[in-house]
Amino acid sequence: MPTVQIFGLKNCPASRAAERFFKERRVGLQFVDLKQKPMSPGEIRRFTDKFRLDGIVNKEGKPWIEAGLQYMKMQDAELLAKIEAEPRLLRLPLVRCANRLSVGHDEAAWKSMASGA
Repeated sequence: MPTVQIFGLKNCPASRAAERFFKERRVGLQFVDLKQKPMSPGEIRRFTDKFRLDGIVNKEGKPWIEAGLQYMKMQDAELLAKIEAEPRLLRLPLVRCANRLSVGHDEAAWKSMASGA
């Protein structure tokens, strides 16, 4: 039985909601706290291949605005480096179950993963 992998932050409400969602349904999960362990380039590429880089970045979030990133033009490599240094720039949680992926609080996708997990 495949497990669900949640990339998030322990103090992020949406990440905690995803963790609670899967635990309530007794789905095996692995929580990766991005403050402790950044995502590998391969994992980030999985999400950017499906959602594009703009789709996984939270451009309306406080960290993005506080860093002044809305005024900067960056190459993808520069933005990826900033994401690695500050994971709160992502739309959390990033959830993966086998080949299924979701970004942000997406209960419909989580239900699909839980039923297939």
